[in-house]
Amino acid sequence: MSSRHQTNRWKYDRPPSLQQFMATFPDDAACAEWLAHRRWPDGFVCPACSGLKGWKLEAKPWTWECAGCGRQTSTTAGTMMHRTHLPLRTWFLAAHLVATHSNGISALQLQAKLGIGSYKTAWLLLHKLRKAMVDPERDPLEGMVEVDESSIVYRTKDDPVAGGQGRSAEGKILIAAAVETMSGGRAGRIRLTTIKDYSAATLQRFVADNTVDGSTILTDGFSAYPGMRNRNHVPRVVGAMAAHALLPWVHRVFANLKRLALGVYHGFRRKHIQAYLDEFVFRWNRRRHYRSAFDMLMGIGLRTGPCQYNDLIGKAA
Repeated sequence: MSSRHQTNRWKYDRPPSLQQFMATFPDDAACAEWLAHRRWPDGFVCPACSGLKGWKLEAKPWTWECAGCGRQTSTTAGTMMHRTHLPLRTWFLAAHLVATHSNGISALQLQAKLGIGSYKTAWLLLHKLRKAMVDPERDPLEGMVEVDESSIVYRTKDDPVAGGQGRSAEGKILIAAAVETMSGGRAGRIRLTTIKDYSAATLQRFVADNTVDGSTILTDGFSAYPGMRNRNHVPRVVGAMAAHALLPWVHRVFANLKRLALGVYHGFRRKHIQAYLDEFVFRWNRRRHYRSAFDMLMGIGLRTGPCQYNDLIGKAA
């Protein structure tokens, strides 16, 4: 591919600038109109009785009333923005920044950029967006897939990053990764999941959950992988050759993930690690599709349903 073609492709897929985005969504009304069109592209549909006739209320912002059953529904009801107290434009700007920022963004940075009053509010907003980064209808990986396992040291609130050596799980979060390998030596989609151990049952379950039957699974020859059902296992063991040379893409994923952990987030915390992995996967899988990343993130968010602070921290209401 010529450099000119690469430049043109980037120009075409480049996301709108922040100034352009703000001009497209100048206020909450513009955001609400976008949400209504996205939720009901063919016109209003009542979530209670499936009635197709309704009208927008003047007294309640962004709210429709069904002509059949009288049910009132806002454009944010039943979505990740359910009963939000933040302006819709704040949600849209946050989604734009999160979806198009190649290196990730912390809650503290989001709070500062958007002028959000408290860190807790910014943290909740960011984690709701992270929850919307996993499409429940996404397709599993297929074809040639590199699979490997690794670990990331974690930190507590006050302790520095530290952990044991080798495959020791002491002070570490264990992670499994899978990467599609495409023609021409390119990488396709990825999956990242926390795992409890490196056993055959755990790793083979990860492969089964994230790849289609008939996939060719490339590994470094670790003893947990032989015997996978409905998969063609190809262990790449070549003497003393380094693992990153045998499975280049999965090791690049791990390297980028660890650099992100120490850079943007100053070390992952164990409790919310899967949310950070989901964010990394979302960015990687859309690294050539920045223009559509916002639409994808908001589209999933409209289907993920409400999520409260206690749900995210695992605390009973």
